[in-house]
Amino acid sequence: MAIVCNEVIKKYRNHKALKSMSFLIEEDKITGLIGRNGAGKSTLLKIVAGLQKATSGHVQIYGEQPFNNLKVASNLVFIEDTMSFSPIFNLGELFQMAKDFFPHWQDDLARKLLAYANISEKEYHHHLSKGQKSTFNLIYGLATRCKVTLLDEPMNGMDEAIRSDMYRAILKEYIAFPRTIIISSHHLHEIEHLTEDVLLINHGHVTLHAPLEDVKGLLVKLVGNITKIKESIPSAEIYYENESLVNGEVIVEATSIASRETELSQQGISIHPVSASEVCKYLTSQTRGGIDDVFK
Repeated sequence: MAIVCNEVIKKYRNHKALKSMSFLIEEDKITGLIGRNGAGKSTLLKIVAGLQKATSGHVQIYGEQPFNNLKVASNLVFIEDTMSFSPIFNLGELFQMAKDFFPHWQDDLARKLLAYANISEKEYHHHLSKGQKSTFNLIYGLATRCKVTLLDEPMNGMDEAIRSDMYRAILKEYIAFPRTIIISSHHLHEIEHLTEDVLLINHGHVTLHAPLEDVKGLLVKLVGNITKIKESIPSAEIYYENESLVNGEVIVEATSIASRETELSQQGISIHPVSASEVCKYLTSQTRGGIDDVFK
């Protein structure tokens, strides 16, 4: 396994940011780390990157603990929108220095991507706009070709056109040089075309860790008379329900209606797929009615 987390806990005074978090990430896969604001995504990535130490539990990167470990640091890159570089060197010089630390550094690729993004090598990182900083940071991370690449909300601030291009750059680089990549995001739908596995966390816990295709088939939407729907699935766990004047909607696990499609159809209840992004939303929702519950 490329990354192993076992019972990882992170406390900040009286607050537990991570709560007994355990998971395994296979080598050379792209994993989408999904969660709402405050779920613990950034904290987890910083611990995996060796920038913070877990309060308890164990983390291993290719068999090595990452905290204060130069061997891990030379084979891992962590990209976040708050990262900074020395203000005395321009972007071209930052690329030049990267060669001395990252053994697989792709200097030509870095400079071509920067030129494509219309950012001058003579610019200084602290003078760039938010979107330009995010673009440079991502280019820097991809050009390292590190065995482990951690991208924390890498597209923050980018305009729509460059976001699309940078997602494609991630995919093309991964195909050219497979590596273990974790991309954190609030929005699975944005990275779904890249992601092989989904690691969904909520309030410091792992809620779901599964292949994307399994996530897509986890929940279904039932549409019809709300009373009939509930009578048909009395023991099913309901993740979301919405009763309207015409048809109600109920979200349940797909396994709860297995082999009952014809029976439900005869009762006027239709079955609809639920996207992977919506699955993540429903699994981390605090209410069954969503925002509508606030207005009841």
